[in-house]
Amino acid sequence: MNDQKKILITGASGFIGGFLVEEALRRGYETWAGVRASSSRAHLQDPRIRFIDLKYDDPTALTAQLAEFARKEGAWDYVLHNAGLTKTTDKRNFMRVNYENTRHFAEALAAADCRPKKFLLMSSLSSYGIGDETGFTPIRLDDPQRPNTAYGQSKLAAEQYIRSQQHFPYVILRPTGVYGPGERDYFLQIQAVQQGFDFAVGSVPQRITFIYVKDLAWVALTALEKEEIRNRHYFVADGDVYTDAQFSRLIQELVGKKHVLHARVPLPLVHLACRCCETWGRWMKRGVTLNSDKYLILKQRNWICDITPLQRDLGFVPTYNLRRGLEESIAWYRQKGWLS
Repeated sequence: MNDQKKILITGASGFIGGFLVEEALRRGYETWAGVRASSSRAHLQDPRIRFIDLKYDDPTALTAQLAEFARKEGAWDYVLHNAGLTKTTDKRNFMRVNYENTRHFAEALAAADCRPKKFLLMSSLSSYGIGDETGFTPIRLDDPQRPNTAYGQSKLAAEQYIRSQQHFPYVILRPTGVYGPGERDYFLQIQAVQQGFDFAVGSVPQRITFIYVKDLAWVALTALEKEEIRNRHYFVADGDVYTDAQFSRLIQELVGKKHVLHARVPLPLVHLACRCCETWGRWMKRGVTLNSDKYLILKQRNWICDITPLQRDLGFVPTYNLRRGLEESIAWYRQKGWLS
């Protein structure tokens, strides 16, 4: 009899998903990667990985697919739902992918008698919206959730559904800025600094927080494994706070760039740039990093969150501070030829 526990990780082909798969394999799970047929499997080469292409858009077909899976393989012990949309040319897609697909998936798991012992939803700090931008007190779990972006609203809708359903116990994680090898948005800033330019947004410095992707993967798997962690939700960050200026100067030090033009760009100009990029993205039919949703994220000054519950319940102590994480990331970018 095979006592090896099974885990499904959706969104496995993405940046975070690949590291979640690595952590599951490291812990000895029979690891199933939820990957669309059109997605790259370049970072999912371990022969132990098993694949499944879930039919989110068709609830009837999805239920039948999961019922057949349960009949042949048995239900997964854990489901880590990491699949989601972060960029789109049509904001309506956020709600369709991040909320509706999550609901379809959870309902299909229940209808197909494929219920996991625990379900983890990877959400986002963006589901809370603007925090205290005067005293810069940390965002707390019991603060009201008032997301001001289409992305954050879709994540909140998914959270609310998962918290209301009775099919299985859940955990919701809300990471702050996730960085690490292969991440592309922070990479653009690293690349710009190496080229001698750094443009911060707005006259008031942002307070920003981070979590290294490997630490996030540890948190996710540990939260699933701890039996007492049921129907809980957490912010995930490494516990340190930086200004945007401190972040860019640390990058400058680590890439070894002696002279960098550091400038603060007024918010109206950033707003205009985001609108122009969004229009170009629509015309080219591709998601872009700078868009009207991203502008609201760039405009937000306070990204500090209270991780005391995470530290207390999981005993979380980050393995990576920002310096160590950036050093490892920059080394990876150079190895892969992304940076010179």
